[in-house]
Amino acid sequence: MIANMNKPFRNPTIADRLIGELDRALNNVFCKQVSSRPYPASQAAAQAQELSAEQKRLAAGLMRVNHSGEMAAQALYQGQSLTARDPKLVDKLRNASIEESDHLNWCRNRLDELGERPSLFDPLWYAGSFAIGMAAGIAGDRWNLGFLAETEHQVVRHLDSHLNRLPENDSRSRAIVEQMKIDEQGHAELAEDLGAAALPQPVKQMMKLTSKVMTSVAEKV
Repeated sequence: MIANMNKPFRNPTIADRLIGELDRALNNVFCKQVSSRPYPASQAAAQAQELSAEQKRLAAGLMRVNHSGEMAAQALYQGQSLTARDPKLVDKLRNASIEESDHLNWCRNRLDELGERPSLFDPLWYAGSFAIGMAAGIAGDRWNLGFLAETEHQVVRHLDSHLNRLPENDSRSRAIVEQMKIDEQGHAELAEDLGAAALPQPVKQMMKLTSKVMTSVAEKV
């Protein structure tokens, strides 16, 4: 027994890491998590009861899209950190992932407040984004960072459009989206500071098309 206790711990293998990421994925998709930061909507007035039925449907649809987007972001960061080469980059990706996890939980909380559920396709968004993240990491750290930067820039534009569409009196949803926008812009700038490569235009267009499909489906289902 003592001899076993004195044996050094082995470094985790790729199989160990994949099992850990699978456990994390299942928790993200099916379990409500605890946020590391305060809920932005708690600083806003409790106005859900002041929204009309139509306004609540609109807000819920947009927050369902945001929840799906954050589900995809979690998977993307997981895949990227799993295949990134530079340990410092892995740490940066994991730190950003914590903020994305907060976003995921905030959107889920807001959906609960509005009496709505997340998208039924969340497991699909998660699986697809995880695979894309791994592919980006395999391509090399500069391309990995480039993909991250472009993704976050597109997310910022997407959140701007939601701020334009959300009801003016839905201060709780707006507070969440505004904080998410600040964080996502920070992630994009971090990736660029770390040496992100500029993605070819066809890749950017494909990313936009994929995002459009996801957001169109998630808003309704």
